[in-house]
Amino acid sequence: METINASYFKARCLAILDRVRETGERIVILKRGRPVAELWPPSQAESQHPQHELKGTVTVVGDIVGPVVPEHHWDSLASAGKLEGRTPDVGARGRRGRGGGDE
Repeated sequence: METINASYFKARCLAILDRVRETGERIVILKRGRPVAELWPPSQAESQHPQHELKGTVTVVGDIVGPVVPEHHWDSLASAGKLEGRTPDVGARGRRGRGGGDE
């Protein structure tokens, strides 16, 4: 890995970028003797989408669609009466959800 001073990089930036693209080498840019940046060519991913680089890195360990908590722990179902086999009252609007029902 080559190191160059920032002033040298500034003066020859385009030529250095071309060299990195052609050779694939990494270059460390120094400012007052300390590294401030690294320059290297982009990854040669097959796809335009960065998430495709993660393909094959995930392991599914169970049901990813079903509920995490069993239904008997759901408070919303208990208050709606669904756990006892009842359906909640439809209310004043009726089943069609439009007004009274005499239309």
